[in-house]
Amino acid sequence: MAVPARLRKGRARATLRGPQETAMRPTVTPDLGLAEELFATLRDASFEGVGITREAYGPGERIAHAIVSERARALGLEVAVDPAGNLLLTLPGADRAAPVLVIGSHLDSVRQGGNYDGAAGVLAGLAAVAGMRHAGFVPACDITVLVARAEESGSWFPTSFPGSRAALGRLPTEALAVRRLDTGRTLAEHMAEEGFDPDAVRAGACLLPPARVRAYLELHIEQGPVLDAAGIPVGIVTAVPGARRLRAARVLGEYNHSGATPRRFRRDAAIALAELAYRLDEAWAALEAAGQRLVCTFCVLATTEDAGLGKIAGEARFQLDVRSVDAASVDALYAALHRLVPEIEARRGVRFELGEEVRSPAAPMHAGVQAALARAADAAGVAWRSMPSGGGHDVVSFAQAGVPAGLLFVRNQHGSHNPQEAMRMEDFAAAAAVVTGWAVAESVADRPG
Repeated sequence: MAVPARLRKGRARATLRGPQETAMRPTVTPDLGLAEELFATLRDASFEGVGITREAYGPGERIAHAIVSERARALGLEVAVDPAGNLLLTLPGADRAAPVLVIGSHLDSVRQGGNYDGAAGVLAGLAAVAGMRHAGFVPACDITVLVARAEESGSWFPTSFPGSRAALGRLPTEALAVRRLDTGRTLAEHMAEEGFDPDAVRAGACLLPPARVRAYLELHIEQGPVLDAAGIPVGIVTAVPGARRLRAARVLGEYNHSGATPRRFRRDAAIALAELAYRLDEAWAALEAAGQRLVCTFCVLATTEDAGLGKIAGEARFQLDVRSVDAASVDALYAALHRLVPEIEARRGVRFELGEEVRSPAAPMHAGVQAALARAADAAGVAWRSMPSGGGHDVVSFAQAGVPAGLLFVRNQHGSHNPQEAMRMEDFAAAAAVVTGWAVAESVADRPG
């Protein structure tokens, strides 16, 4: 997996230059004991009886940041907090003016989620720099562990990656006005309530301007079954998918008596929505059979609070999420959606209101970072495979800002966004070894040969 020559220059370089640099690599191992201890501490601090909850810009996330910050200080790392509340934990390098390597993820969670989503990436970064500290290794440049705020925006704030975008000074002003789904208060209000500075965020103030970041790496649990089914501990991600989403779509029919209304007189919103879901699933299957890779999910499929026993549903609501690394595949399924809607409307006497559509482009991972991760995995004797991501992650913010960015998956059992997340520590150890090897190699690559 050689790196093209065009990727070996300047800020985009993401691999070693030759045998001299390889010979200079120190032996550094991640501090797995620290990571295991912190996993347990984070779980104890946020366990709700069923799963853990670390709400974005709320007590759960605040407590988690405090736990990690305290341990970073004990390690002798520099600790800083940016205007949005992102936590930056830095191991100083020999050249403090050089662009910085960033390893990071998030600590917030969905409600009653698992303990590893997000936290695994933060603790892998912390274990890596702790290992460097224990080995007496001084990297050529600063290495910063970024603990980003509010990555789980689908559960808290309906905007993508507000923390990591703010960390780069790239959060749009309008994002500060979105309201947290459970409190109804704005992102700006929650930032201010937690002691941060939304006005500075609005002005683009940050501690990690993209030009200062040499490369970004995020480790994350795989949120699906691919690695576990293949018996492989680590995945090197090729791209994060783009998406087209409907957040507030609905079907309008007519409420009527369920016993007194014959079928031909019905305008049943529930049946119309069920038909759309079934037929769009068939369209997805046809695209997949033709070789296209995408996913289609009706995240919400429900009647309203006015529905009840004895009534024909006069309204139904749905949310639709279609994702792929190939925009053409997403567009093809949306073409099927727009073909099916008028057919169902005409046959069933209902009206669809699809509402506002939210789009996000796919984010390819940097080829040089992928190659460097493969070298690090091979050097550590860790089996790996290339694979696309299914979900979105903070790494997207860096890739879209022009920073060379990479994403590493670690095998995880029982999916994610649920209490049954079951990442094994031996798999985490393998992935953390890859992260550490990558960071060490990236640092010594800039030293005189």
